[in-house]
Amino acid sequence: MKIILNYLKDIYSGPVQAVLVFSFTLVAALTIGIGNWVITNTITSYLAEAMDERIEQDFLTAELFYQFRLEDLARTANQLAISKTVRNSFAEAREGNASAIRDLESKIETALSDCMLKGNRVVVVLDDQGNLVAGVLRSIDQQLSLLQAGRSWSGFTVIDDVQRTGVLISATEVIPKEILVETGLDDQARIELLDTPKAAPEPFDPREGTAGLGIVGVAPIQEDDLTIGTVAIFHLFNNDFTLVDAIKDSAKIDTATIFFGDLRVSTNVMTEQEERAVGTRVSQDVNEVVLQNGLEYVGTAFVVNEDYITRYEPLLDHQDQTVGILYVGSRQKVFLDFLSTFRNRTFLVAVITILMTFLITTPVSRKITRPLQELRTLSQISQLVAEGDLQARAPSCGGGAVGLLADSFNDMLDRLQETQEKLVESEKLASLGQLAAGVAHELNNPLATVLLFAEVLLRDNKFNDLHQTDLRTIVRETERCKTIVSSLLDFARQHQVDAAEINLNHLTRRVIELEKNQHRYDRVEIELNLDPQLPRIQADEAQIQAVISNLMTNAADAMPEGGKLIIRTRRAKDDQIIFEVEDEGEGITTENQARLFTPFFTTKPLGKGVGLGLSIVYGIIKMHRGQISVQSKLSEGTTFTVQLPVRQPETDLLISQDEGVIGDETLIG
Repeated sequence: MKIILNYLKDIYSGPVQAVLVFSFTLVAALTIGIGNWVITNTITSYLAEAMDERIEQDFLTAELFYQFRLEDLARTANQLAISKTVRNSFAEAREGNASAIRDLESKIETALSDCMLKGNRVVVVLDDQGNLVAGVLRSIDQQLSLLQAGRSWSGFTVIDDVQRTGVLISATEVIPKEILVETGLDDQARIELLDTPKAAPEPFDPREGTAGLGIVGVAPIQEDDLTIGTVAIFHLFNNDFTLVDAIKDSAKIDTATIFFGDLRVSTNVMTEQEERAVGTRVSQDVNEVVLQNGLEYVGTAFVVNEDYITRYEPLLDHQDQTVGILYVGSRQKVFLDFLSTFRNRTFLVAVITILMTFLITTPVSRKITRPLQELRTLSQISQLVAEGDLQARAPSCGGGAVGLLADSFNDMLDRLQETQEKLVESEKLASLGQLAAGVAHELNNPLATVLLFAEVLLRDNKFNDLHQTDLRTIVRETERCKTIVSSLLDFARQHQVDAAEINLNHLTRRVIELEKNQHRYDRVEIELNLDPQLPRIQADEAQIQAVISNLMTNAADAMPEGGKLIIRTRRAKDDQIIFEVEDEGEGITTENQARLFTPFFTTKPLGKGVGLGLSIVYGIIKMHRGQISVQSKLSEGTTFTVQLPVRQPETDLLISQDEGVIGDETLIG
């Protein structure tokens, strides 16, 4: 009691809360009362539509099952018709050779054992006159029995048509009584026609009850483009429920039926005595729409002894004649019972909801004070940021002024964190600049000495042409080393690019000629795929040479056991060109990909690298207003993609006169 009094006191602790409590309750009562009536009617209509859609989906599933079984028959018949066993044994078996007949029967038994559809199945091999050469019957209980050779099947129209046209046929067919007698299925096919309310006065097909309906596949046996015989397979639906039960169990469909004419020959619709309704007939309304006019029937129909929500579609034979019906449906009583239960429960929910509205008004009214709590949380997050935790973020508050404030606060933290990361990157680049200055100081003098002596030796005419070429290479590469040192300084200090028009294909080939003699390329196959129409670009030749060399070196180092190194160039959209270096190496982890271009980051063993190569590449590409990206999969390889503009903005150009275009070629390292 004390708890109740405290609760009521809490409710009426202020006039605003009291108004909220009674207002919410009154609005809820009116809204739920009116809404309950609207919702009930809306849901009733919706469920009716949903039931129709379900029946449509059920029918599509049943049709898919049916078509799959039909195609399975056709496929098996065709496989037998073209098999070596049938083709090699057919001629002798036709003449009565017992061994050849047995070979055919064994092949048929093997094919039957592989069939996915259980239930009865007949497989026969016929000559060009329609006489049985060999045949096997698999009964419903999966027992195999041999059919007597020499009997005529020429009265089976679909077989006669295949023999005449030489074309495989699979369809739903009426199986004549004579064929059923020959196969021993006449007793299974015989169905007594039961008196069915609302059925047509007379059967649609006079053969109903004695003949059978089944799916049939017939394939020609051909020799030198002549049809010398046929392989025929059929599955009899009469009193065989494997297909309709498979449709029901696998697709969770309530009921499925196959009609021969208007007669149920295979069904899982049950009578009041809980027996399958085999022998009952379709209602006259459905008969007229589906059988007489060849149209589908969707809607409520009287099935055996009660109404079902149904869908019927005609089954056509190979001559497009209506021979039966495929049906799926659900009992309407189940649907109506569900609607009644729904209405009762909806009313109960409405009453409970009104009561719950009254009870929960107090915590709802407290929601008015929720922004204060959100502001308190925001203050705590601000304190964490002040202590240096830039990963802290204000929780999402949904909408409202506090929500906007939290979003703005988070945006500010994102920008702050991004700025801090840029500052850290700048510090790393500053360290790189200091290192570059030291490297330049230590290397410039030795390089100048090497260059001096190389030039002196070059001027000495005592050396033959081969040595002169080597000396010129030394001079050129020494000068390139000095340029690389200078480029490293330029990168660290963010200097302008000294751009000239260069032929990237020509430069790539020259770099490869210089690089491929190094030991790291001994087991590497270098493949070029260069666009011969690639335009000349404005770039700093020495810096781009350093980019190519660095990327080739990294690719070769990633393949210590050897592999293929592919270099591609091509033109891209928006006056851009693409340069790619792909290897078949070890690959790079996702974690390391995010740090590849960080100065001094390296995955190489100690002493094998200092982590500057890709940093320099990154800086050079950025100074050229370009982009560089990497795609890599472990154990598959890595691809570096460089995108550069053809023209550099606001750059004084030194026009180069490089000539020549390089096409596709392969260099073996």
